[in-house]
Amino acid sequence: MSDIVIDAAFDSGNIEVLSCTGSNAKLAIRKDHNSEFAQWFHFRVACEQGEELELKITGLNQSAYPGGWPGYDACVSEDREYWTRAASTFDKDEENGTLTIRYTPASNIAWFAYFAPYSMERHHDLISEAAASEGVTYRRLGETLDGQSLDCLEMGEGDKQIWFTARQHPGETQAEWWMEGALECLTDPADPVGRALRRRCRLYFVPNCNPDGSRRGHLRTNAVGSNLNREWESPTAEKSPEVLAIRNRMDETGVDFAMDVHGDEAIPAVFLAGYEGLPGLTEEHLAGYNRYQSILDRRTPDFQTKLGYPKSAPGKANLTMATTQIAQRFGCTAMTLEMPYKDLADAPEPEQGWSPERCKMLARDCLAALLEWLEAQDA
Repeated sequence: MSDIVIDAAFDSGNIEVLSCTGSNAKLAIRKDHNSEFAQWFHFRVACEQGEELELKITGLNQSAYPGGWPGYDACVSEDREYWTRAASTFDKDEENGTLTIRYTPASNIAWFAYFAPYSMERHHDLISEAAASEGVTYRRLGETLDGQSLDCLEMGEGDKQIWFTARQHPGETQAEWWMEGALECLTDPADPVGRALRRRCRLYFVPNCNPDGSRRGHLRTNAVGSNLNREWESPTAEKSPEVLAIRNRMDETGVDFAMDVHGDEAIPAVFLAGYEGLPGLTEEHLAGYNRYQSILDRRTPDFQTKLGYPKSAPGKANLTMATTQIAQRFGCTAMTLEMPYKDLADAPEPEQGWSPERCKMLARDCLAALLEWLEAQDA
């Protein structure tokens, strides 16, 4: 007999229930459709109030990023608004890699996820609220393979063309929490950073590049198993209509600065990745990226430059990725912003770890750094 019931039949849900006994469960993560990627989980547990749950997610040595599990605590919420962390341990030798989550609920239901989810319903609220703000234009860039709209928000009166994209990888929900913070800043008439940027720039936001993967509970791919951040060199309507639509709009507007927002499974830090390996890269071209990184590092203690990805060798950039393709295509400053699933090694917050709230605050710091970057250009 089991005292709990586990299900994931909802927007962005992902879990397979292997067995339940008492308040214990053995679970596994479902792979993305037509793909080997598996890491995102999101499920709910109906349970006895005050009785400790022991939830074991197994088979994680075969997950997309096994290095993401050591030192990671699962996210949990009982109201789906405030997300905290549940004590978790990883044993690579148990059941082909097992994350054991222990949590004692104060009510009869608890929700667990790899990171605080950002539902398509909340996405639609975000789009509607921003689109109703003064000076904001909504543009439907195209349609996904599941028939969802690809939403873009445009604003600002300046001549600098600034692009922000997020959630190419749908399980990286940090990215859309970041977008929410950025849009709140830019649509607040009292915010001086938002006002100044809208005077200087024309800004373009695609808060969710992968609605199909988001709804399906994927980690990294769209409805047909395409990793969108490997489609930027030659996107197609059959495999990656999302990238095709965004890149086509960029070709219409031009790009002076672009940031693609992501989450990283293993590295306990916020960092940037650039385009050092571009063919024919000049010091002048790379200087824009380096200057922005320095400004952001100075502006917020939640950002750092010690941890991050290895730099590509000269001429060896992967031009199928958004940042490198955009930097090459438009000769502009472009970058990938990465946020953690784990807590920050340098600035831990034990109750929530890296959280939606911190994603949103980081967004405003990124926009303030952009304003300073633009001012330095004009000086």
